[in-house]
Amino acid sequence: MEVELNEKIALVTGASSGIGRATALKFASAGARVALIARDGEALQTVADEIKKNGGEAFAIAADVTREADAERAIAETVKRFGGLDALVNAAGGLSSGTLEQTTFAAWDAMMNVNLRAVFHLMKLAIPQLEKGPGSIVNVSSVTGLRAFPGVLAYCVSKAGVDQLTRCAALELAGKKIRVNAVNPGVVRTQVHRRGGMSEEAYAQFLEHSRQTHPLGRVGEAEEVAELILFLASDRAAWITGATYSIDGGRAQTCAR
Repeated sequence: MEVELNEKIALVTGASSGIGRATALKFASAGARVALIARDGEALQTVADEIKKNGGEAFAIAADVTREADAERAIAETVKRFGGLDALVNAAGGLSSGTLEQTTFAAWDAMMNVNLRAVFHLMKLAIPQLEKGPGSIVNVSSVTGLRAFPGVLAYCVSKAGVDQLTRCAALELAGKKIRVNAVNPGVVRTQVHRRGGMSEEAYAQFLEHSRQTHPLGRVGEAEEVAELILFLASDRAAWITGATYSIDGGRAQTCAR
C-alpha cells in the first residue's frame, strides 16, 4: 500500500499547507514523484525538503494558479522535470465571507478565479499528459458545494461549480481514460478560515461550534482528506469517475432544526 503510486507523477496545487500539503506528503509516501505548487515559495520548499528527507522525490514551483502564465509554467516544468503527468490534484483555494448583498464584484471574481477558473484551466492544460495514462484528476471541493450555507455565498457557488465541472469533465474525458473525481470535506483544521479573515478567537469558537454541527462530534484533519484523495488517484479507484465524495463527519446529512 505504501508504494501504490510507485513511479507515478503527480502535481498538487496548494501544497504549502492544509489539505494540499497533507496530500503531497501522502502521495510521496506512496511512491509518487510530486510537483508542489503554491504561491508561498518558502513554505513550499519546506514541504519539498520534508519529502526528500523521508526518501521521496519532489520539487517546488512557486506559482499563482490564478495567473494563466503561472499555470502553464507549472505544467511545463513538471513535465520537463519528471517526463510526464499521471495525477493532478487541485487543492489550492480560498474562502471569503459575505452575503448576496455584501459580496462585491471583486470578492466574487476572486473566489471564482481561485476556486473554479484555475481548476478549469489546470485540467485543460493537464489533458495532453494525463491521456497518455490512464490519468486521474482529483478536485478539492467542499460540503458547501453540496449544501447551501448562509454568509459565504461566493465560496458556496464556486464549490458547486467545481462539483459540476468534475461531473461534466468525467464524462468528456472517460474516453481518454482520464478519471475525474472530487472530495467534499466538512470543516477541516487548516489555515483557510484564518486567511479568510477570521480571528484566532473567532476560529476557536468556530471549531468548538463545529463539534455540534458535525454528527461525528469533531472537525476533520487534513491527513484524513488526503487519504481519500490518494484512494481516488490510485488504481484502487479504477472504476470510479464523476463522483463527489463527502468526507465531513456527516455534516452534509444534517438539516436546520
